[in-house]
Amino acid sequence: MSVRTTIDIPDELYATLRLRAAREKVSIRTLVILSIEEKFKPKRRDTRMAGPPVQCKSKMGPLCPTTENPYDLIFG
Repeated sequence: MSVRTTIDIPDELYATLRLRAAREKVSIRTLVILSIEEKFKPKRRDTRMAGPPVQCKSKMGPLCPTTENPYDLIFG
């Protein structure tokens, strides 16, 4: 289902819209719908970690193991 609506677009913006639609070989309707969908799509949180949550600035100790098996520290 779709809804028909009328909006007033400034002349300069409409000219830009018309040129871009022609360049991309799509209708103005399609270009407007894609733009609105892009603007209102749900934002996805980026959950990837770039690095360790805390940077070790001092000498590595038992809380920053390098060669130890972490399971030995937890279950040992």
